[in-house]
Amino acid sequence: MIFDKLKKFDIVFDSPEVDCPPVFSSGDVVSGRVVLDLSGESRVESLKLHAEGFAKVHWTESRSAGSSTAYTQNYSDEVEYLNRRDVLLQADNGEVTVLPAGRHEFPFSFQLPEETLVTSFEGKHGSIRYWVKVKLHRPWATVKKIKKEFTVIEPIDINTPALLAPQAGTKDKLARAWYRNFGQVSITAKIDRKGYTPGEVIPVFAEFDNCTSRSVVPKAYITQTQTFIARGSMKQKRAVVGTLSGDIVGARCRETWHGRAIKIPPVGPSILQCRIIKVEYMLKVCVDVPGTTKLCLELPLVIGTIPLHPFGSRTSSVSSQYSCNLEWLRMTIPEQPEPPPEYSSVVTEEEAEQRNNAAIPASQHAEDLSGILERPLMAFVQEFRFRPPPVYCEVDPNPQPLNMRPRCMTC
Repeated sequence: MIFDKLKKFDIVFDSPEVDCPPVFSSGDVVSGRVVLDLSGESRVESLKLHAEGFAKVHWTESRSAGSSTAYTQNYSDEVEYLNRRDVLLQADNGEVTVLPAGRHEFPFSFQLPEETLVTSFEGKHGSIRYWVKVKLHRPWATVKKIKKEFTVIEPIDINTPALLAPQAGTKDKLARAWYRNFGQVSITAKIDRKGYTPGEVIPVFAEFDNCTSRSVVPKAYITQTQTFIARGSMKQKRAVVGTLSGDIVGARCRETWHGRAIKIPPVGPSILQCRIIKVEYMLKVCVDVPGTTKLCLELPLVIGTIPLHPFGSRTSSVSSQYSCNLEWLRMTIPEQPEPPPEYSSVVTEEEAEQRNNAAIPASQHAEDLSGILERPLMAFVQEFRFRPPPVYCEVDPNPQPLNMRPRCMTC
């Protein structure tokens, strides 16, 4: 029987580099071969290939319908991005094909759709996957199946006007606890652009004006929000992926960040074009005020795949529209970066109340904030498919002096 004669059944993708799995994008040609290694002569009816790509979401929620009844509500949805079938081996007259002992390779090749695909993704409540499945049909035997996934990364070029535009904002708050008023705290912050790639450093320019009678602590966070959508409902998972702590700002004092650096870890790119799964990033500049709620200013981020081009290789029109201060290139990560905190420690009470009042079922606000992913995101490709992910080091090899210490406004 072929069970005894089939020593190897495998799918091998063509890759430009040895021992490096290939990465594809929309319009690319996916090629490879199906390998059969037989210990003896075998009869085969057909060898068929099926390429598929889906975004799928699923989660369940327990609901109560009274004191004695309860039921489970299921939410699921999917979007198809790829569906192609090919026959690699089959006799025209419907007869079986006799393969001699030894190694047999059956090449395959197909083109991905020209329309934009969505980057491969793995999350708690959903995934975006692409794979090739091959079925081997033999007389008087069960169908032998093999499946192998491949990675799709849609390029996000941050060298576009929308992603090169600076992001800035101002926010203030009257700090109070119960009936006591401590004074006002304000934040003004700016970053040079909206688009970054993993491994880059974001220089944060900010001013913290503490007019209260208490000391405050300025911090900055990079947050990731995964949103899963099904049947008009949504489930979100949030996490902090990067953090930066500033110096304590005393009462009636002001602190200025002249490009304080926060580094982007090797996270996956933003996913904004999928109907049921979205991955978004935000830079939060916050102030911890003891005894009262946190003040946070949010600046949107887009994590791309194509890094910033040197100025010489960009068009003059883009260069003239967006001039950047290169002083931040000399900034580095603080000497002892702290691990990212839980997302719950970053969210303010006001933000939590706004979410509770939103038009999303209240049961779906029970968010799991334990981490970013149960399975790691697909490996990020810095120069799309031509470079490996950037090396992320927790310790800065070239420490620089800390920024200016806080100065009192009364001095």
